[in-house]
Amino acid sequence: MNAGLAVRVDWRTCLSLIGVVLEALAVPLGLTAVVALLSGESVVPFVVPAVLTLAVGFTLRRFDRGDLGLREGYLIVALTWLAIAVVGALPFVVAGNGELATPVNALFESTSGVTTTGATVVADFDAHGRSIHLWRSILQWMGGLGILVIAVALLSQLRVGGAQLMETESQTQDVNKLTPSIEATARLLGRVYAALTGAMVLSWLLLGFVGLAPNVTLYDAVAHAFTAVSTAGFSPRPESLGAFSPAVQWVTIPFMFLGATNFVLLYHLTQGEPERLLRSDEFRFYLGAVLGAAVLTAGFLAVSGQFTSVEATARHSLFQVVSILTTTGYATVDFNLWSPAAKHVLFLVMFSGGMAGSTTCSIKTLRWTIVVKSFRRDLFTEVHPEAIKPVRLSGRVVDEGVVRDVYAYVLLSIVVFVLLTVFVVTDAARAGVGDQITEFDALGAAAATFLNIGPAFGQAGPYGSYAFFPRTTRMAFIVLMWVGRIEIIPVLVLLTPAYWRS
Repeated sequence: MNAGLAVRVDWRTCLSLIGVVLEALAVPLGLTAVVALLSGESVVPFVVPAVLTLAVGFTLRRFDRGDLGLREGYLIVALTWLAIAVVGALPFVVAGNGELATPVNALFESTSGVTTTGATVVADFDAHGRSIHLWRSILQWMGGLGILVIAVALLSQLRVGGAQLMETESQTQDVNKLTPSIEATARLLGRVYAALTGAMVLSWLLLGFVGLAPNVTLYDAVAHAFTAVSTAGFSPRPESLGAFSPAVQWVTIPFMFLGATNFVLLYHLTQGEPERLLRSDEFRFYLGAVLGAAVLTAGFLAVSGQFTSVEATARHSLFQVVSILTTTGYATVDFNLWSPAAKHVLFLVMFSGGMAGSTTCSIKTLRWTIVVKSFRRDLFTEVHPEAIKPVRLSGRVVDEGVVRDVYAYVLLSIVVFVLLTVFVVTDAARAGVGDQITEFDALGAAAATFLNIGPAFGQAGPYGSYAFFPRTTRMAFIVLMWVGRIEIIPVLVLLTPAYWRS
C-alpha cells in the first residue's frame, strides 16, 4: 500500500479504550439491578446488558494500546458518546415497556440522557418502574461527568470553536493528553461533581425533615440530584419539579447554576481562592445573562398576570430561566401557557448555555463573551481606525485566530439549527402531521435537541414528549443531540479524508 494513503489514526488504541469504558458500564448497570431487586422489579433489563457490555468490552480491550495524540482524541470523543448511548438503550428495549420498547425510541431516550439533553419520548411515566427511571437519571449523571472531564482535558486542546480559551479562564494545566494527566483531572473534577451531587441530596432530605418538602423521598432526592448537577433534566415525575414544593424549587436553582459553572473555577473556590471566580469575565457574563433574562421574564409574567403573587412570579421566572439557560430543562409549570414575550425569552436563552468546562451544553457563555467583546472592539476601531485594541479575556489578550474560531463556531451552530428546523417542518409535512407543528414549535424542538436543552414548546413542551414526531425526525434528533453535545467540530473532522490519511 502507498505509504501516503496509510491510515494515520491509531484506531486500535481508541477501540481498546472504548472497551475499558464498556467494561466500566457494567458497574452502574449492576447497581441499578440492585435497585430493581429491592423494588421488586425484574433485574433482567440490567443484567443482560451488563453481561453483553462486559463481553464486548473485554474483546475490544485486547487491541494493542499505544500513545494517544490529538488525532485520536477526536475519535475517542465521538465514539465514547455513541457507545454509551447504545448500551444505555439496551435496558429500555429489554424491559419492553411503554414508548421505550422500540429501538428508535430507546436510542432517542438513551442519547438524550447521555448527552444531558433531557428530551424524552416518555408520556406514560407509570409504564416504567423505579429502576428504569433511575437508569435514565444515571445516564445523565454519567454523561455530565464524562463531558466535564473531556471538555476540560481534551476539547480545550482540540481548538473546538475557541474552547481552548477555557485554559486561560480556568488556568488548567497538563491536560493536553488523555493519559496520564486525564486520570488526575478526572479525580479532581469528579470529587467536585460528587460533592455537589451529595449536597443536593442532603438539601432535599433536610427540607423533607423540617416539613418543607413532605413528598420528597430518598429516591426523589437521588434521581433529581443526578440530573440537576449534570444540567440534564430527566425526572421520574411527569410534573418534573412542579411535583414538589416551592422550597424544593428554590433550593434546586443554585445546583443547576453551579452545574453550569466552570468546575475548575469551582475547585479553586473550594481551595479558598474565590478571586479566580470573581476575576472571570465569563462568569460575570454568565451571571449577568441569568439575572437579566430572569428580570425580563418576571416583568413579562407580571404584565400578563400569569401568577397571583410576587413570590410565585419571581420563583417561576428565575427557575425557568436558570433551567433553560443552563440546558437543564426542568419545569415547575407548563410554560407553554406563558405569554408569547416570556416564551420568546426562554427561546433566546436556549442559545446561551452556561460556562465552558461545566456540564452544560449549547453555545456557551465563553463564546458569547468573546463575541460581545470583539463586537465592542470593532465599534471602537470604526471610530478610531488607528487604534490597536486587542480583545481581552480576564485581562489576557485573545489571539485573533481564536476570535475567528469563535465566530465560525457560532455561525456554524446557527446554520445547523436552521437546517434542522427546515428538516423538522418538511418531514412533518411529509408524514402528514404538519398541522400539529407550528413554526415556533419546530424552532423550539430544533434548538432544544441540537443545543441539548430538552423541553421545547407545543407538544414537545415541558409536560409533553417527542414521541409524536415522525420516526425519521426522531432519528435526526438522535444524530444532532450527539453532534451538539460533542460540539460539532470533532464530527466534521472525522468526515474529512485528511483526518484519516494526511
